[in-house]
Amino acid sequence: MTTLDHTPALAPLRQARERFLSGRPLPDDVPDEVLAAWRRARFFGVRHDLDGPVHEPEPPAESPLLEAARPVLDRIAPALGHSAMLLTDERLRVLWTTGEVPGDDRCRDLSEPEVGHNSAALALRTRRRAEVHGPEHFLDVWQDVSAVSVPLLAPDSGQVLGTVTVASALCAGCGPHPGAALAEATATAVEAELLARSRTAERVLLDAYTRAAAHTPARAVVALDGRNRIVSEAAVRLATPQVLAALERSGTSERASGARPPHGSRRPQDTGRGPVVERSNDAGGGPVVERSKDAGGGPSREGPADAGCGPVVERSYDTGRGPSPERPTDAGRGPAVERSHAPGSRPVQEQSYDLTLPDGAGCTAEITPVRHEGRVLGIVAVLEARPAEAPVPRLVPHPALALAGGSVPWRHAVARAVELARVPEPLLLTGERGSGKTALARELLGGTVPLVADAAESPELGVKYSELADGRPLLLRHAERLAQPDVAALNSLLDEHPDVYLLVTYTPGTPPGPCFQRLLDTLAARSVTVPALRERPEDVRELLPVLAPRPAVGQPPLTWTLDALRALEEHPWPGNVTELAHVVRALAEHRRVTGPVRRAELPDPVREGPSARRLSPMEHAERTTILAALRRHGGNKARAAAALGIGRATLYRKLRGYQGIS
Repeated sequence: MTTLDHTPALAPLRQARERFLSGRPLPDDVPDEVLAAWRRARFFGVRHDLDGPVHEPEPPAESPLLEAARPVLDRIAPALGHSAMLLTDERLRVLWTTGEVPGDDRCRDLSEPEVGHNSAALALRTRRRAEVHGPEHFLDVWQDVSAVSVPLLAPDSGQVLGTVTVASALCAGCGPHPGAALAEATATAVEAELLARSRTAERVLLDAYTRAAAHTPARAVVALDGRNRIVSEAAVRLATPQVLAALERSGTSERASGARPPHGSRRPQDTGRGPVVERSNDAGGGPVVERSKDAGGGPSREGPADAGCGPVVERSYDTGRGPSPERPTDAGRGPAVERSHAPGSRPVQEQSYDLTLPDGAGCTAEITPVRHEGRVLGIVAVLEARPAEAPVPRLVPHPALALAGGSVPWRHAVARAVELARVPEPLLLTGERGSGKTALARELLGGTVPLVADAAESPELGVKYSELADGRPLLLRHAERLAQPDVAALNSLLDEHPDVYLLVTYTPGTPPGPCFQRLLDTLAARSVTVPALRERPEDVRELLPVLAPRPAVGQPPLTWTLDALRALEEHPWPGNVTELAHVVRALAEHRRVTGPVRRAELPDPVREGPSARRLSPMEHAERTTILAALRRHGGNKARAAAALGIGRATLYRKLRGYQGIS
């Protein structure tokens, strides 16, 4: 069984697998999740005998996970005995392996479309420890293998970064896998190493910012590493969302390859004072200010900084103590960002370069990479305002709403949808109302004009399915409201033409009937769950400039104070992106004041915030898993509890505990 509380006798399951592969009827006692896994493997075209060429995934150019995990894995490897251990990233690419398990020399990608059902894919999907034994696998080479996998979670966001797997000879029937404790301990040690490295990286970035701003307190300086931004007060006016996005791209390029953009800008001048610290998971959020009375106290949240307050820096992670900014001892002309080498070595000043910013940015940027232990972890940018030359207002095009967002759940959902959409076959987009399913579907179609049918407007679609024969796609919205005749017609169409070009959006709600459930089962293998906005709050900052109406000529774009941004991120948004869009447009059209939007201007439910406590990363992951299971099973709590491997009473208790919690 693929859950921890029940392991069936494998001999009957082995016989059932042989019958499945030969196309013969199956017995009734085959577990639903195992049968569904076999069917997915068949749909993906996985060969159970590994016949034909094996996909070799492109290894990542840089893997912080492998760097953090390698010391832990090297210490544990000698204790494995006759078992094997594997480390994968979030795409299930094998980054590291030791020991010998049949097939591991060929299976370098453990995703289900490549090798079918396995414990790593199951752990990644469920975000908890998972076991797969013998015939539960689809591949022949794994029929005598038992494996246990544990997901690796990011210390700051709780997102899944990869998996640790321990595999051994078949051991079903003896309770939890004997390597389960080792896999759990390894995952805990790797996560601890990731946390330690993230804290070190923050200190290095803060030191680099302090040195860059030491020349004069009026310097416009921005430091960022992809997760954190430190923005001086002088840089707030210059660091528009477009400038910050360009800086984020430059930082990403540096971290990935170390390549330098072309030269072409002037040296910056000194224009401001005092730093602003902001937590950022996106590249498009507007700059805001956060102040504190002293380096150790809690920050007071205000709008744009006034000129009378002194600069302090606040950590972006909650580590139990705040850092004390150190005064630099040097006063060089440029941002002296040092490489960190072994203790006792002399720091080496990093070479700076000029970055070409978008047209209309109004400033230039000089970039200095920030290195630590031989790798680039971020950049420091010194901004300089361009001379005023009767500026002509320019409209910067908004990015596509369907692609706006940098969180891991959103990026994975979009990447999965783009990958599936490359083949013009049925695709199911499921998610809550207002989560962006239709916008994503239209983006996937590119410039193709589809036939559009909306079951919410007319339950009887009246679509002539013969019109799809010429390859024109059909975008079917609100499939949950389809009339019974149209559901039957769609089922017949997919039976006769399984490769028809069809995009379906579906909002789970009431339990589906048998006919509609059959349609969902048919589309399940090529389906993508669009995450709710509350599951990706870090995307709110990137969505805001996309959702805001274009300002009138000569008017500044809508910006937000840090307190307002936090209120927007903490709101559960039951209406998802659609509800957020209504709030943003109403503010843009009706507010009569200037400057950043403050928390007091937000609607009452958003301004007041959640009344109960915030979830911890572990609780948030558990709640997300439970909600995903309920969506997959149409709200049926008994089936969701069985799929999760917990009792129905436990599921009810957890749901009651999460009511009213953000």
